[in-house]
Amino acid sequence: MPRTVPEGHGPVRYGPPAPDPGLPPLPELAAVLAAAAGRAHTEPPGGSPTLREAAAGYWRRRGMPVERDRTAAAPGAAPLLLALTAATGGDVLLPRPCPAWWAPQVRLLGRQAFHVPTPPECGGVPDPYALLETVRRVRAEGGDPRLLVVSVADDPTATVPPPEVLHETLEAALGEGLHIASDETWRDTLHHPEETILIGPAEMRPQHVTVFADLSGGYLPPDWPAAIARFPDTAEGLMLRARALDVLTALGSTVAAPVAAAAAHALGEPAEVTDRLTAAVRLYARLAETVHRIVLAAGAFGRAPVAGRHLYADFGPLREAFARRGVTDAMELEDHLTEHLGMPVPGGHRFGDGLDALRARLPVGPLLGGDNEQRLAALAATDPLELPHVHRALTGLAGALDALRADAQPTEPPR
Repeated sequence: MPRTVPEGHGPVRYGPPAPDPGLPPLPELAAVLAAAAGRAHTEPPGGSPTLREAAAGYWRRRGMPVERDRTAAAPGAAPLLLALTAATGGDVLLPRPCPAWWAPQVRLLGRQAFHVPTPPECGGVPDPYALLETVRRVRAEGGDPRLLVVSVADDPTATVPPPEVLHETLEAALGEGLHIASDETWRDTLHHPEETILIGPAEMRPQHVTVFADLSGGYLPPDWPAAIARFPDTAEGLMLRARALDVLTALGSTVAAPVAAAAAHALGEPAEVTDRLTAAVRLYARLAETVHRIVLAAGAFGRAPVAGRHLYADFGPLREAFARRGVTDAMELEDHLTEHLGMPVPGGHRFGDGLDALRARLPVGPLLGGDNEQRLAALAATDPLELPHVHRALTGLAGALDALRADAQPTEPPR
């Protein structure tokens, strides 16, 4: 997260990167992309029929039947959310915390983004009672909330909302006439799918939910930008899709043809793609659980991560120790952890949390090693924690946090 003076912490372009996958592209996907590099045609706005049919198949296999003319594709999830926000009009409600890139899309359109606290048990969705209170307050002050964005496999908190919590939030939102957009980028990265129940909003209320997913969540490298969306099979859904495609067209926001070919192949979920995804998720889960134990042992808080490639930690209990090191807010925490841990650790202020809260998102991708050989060795290892380079990275992390815990220990006054 390089920054320059005097622009400092604020500009969006110096915001946090997405959680680093750490792994090189799958060779089979690289071959598909290379084979398509000589194509003379370009993808149309919203994606070609081939790509949209692949997206429709992906959603169908997850219990959300859809025809390809109710899907769309774009070069990343950000253009899709921008287009959907423009299509719905009005202001937008977001959970607090939420992905760092959501609010800038809203503000770019001149709309207001209102953060709503999440319930104690999870992130990704706002507390239903807080949501109702916020909607009514915003309307009383002249605002026009129309869209609620949620994330059922959440960045940054790496949690999944229980179905009953999600249901209550949906009922509250729909009772206030809001449209729901569900970011399901990390849906297929559950650490223990046999233990975690993930039900998306479109599986509960399909006529009122648009689902979108960035394929960098598990299928493509981040620098092959592609994302897909599924619109409701209703007149409103058809209108939203048409408006969103107008926005994508005006922006010239189309998926590059070689990337579209790789995306369509990955969305078909051939064995080599699903095998890589399964192995990668197993690796991230092992690392995330270990990092979580290290964070708790240091005296910080954090919900156990159940999805994705990161975890969200609250260093509030170590506030005095951090203060002795000149760290008093989330921006200073970000700088301190990034420097001392040797990897990007964005502070909670990036995700909508208060500046005074000492929270940060810890990635696990950088722990895999510094080159592709080390990363692939970690992927293939029976126990990646036994690899010397992974062990060193975890030991360094533990040592840095243990030093803070030592600073936080009360000392006896001299006699």
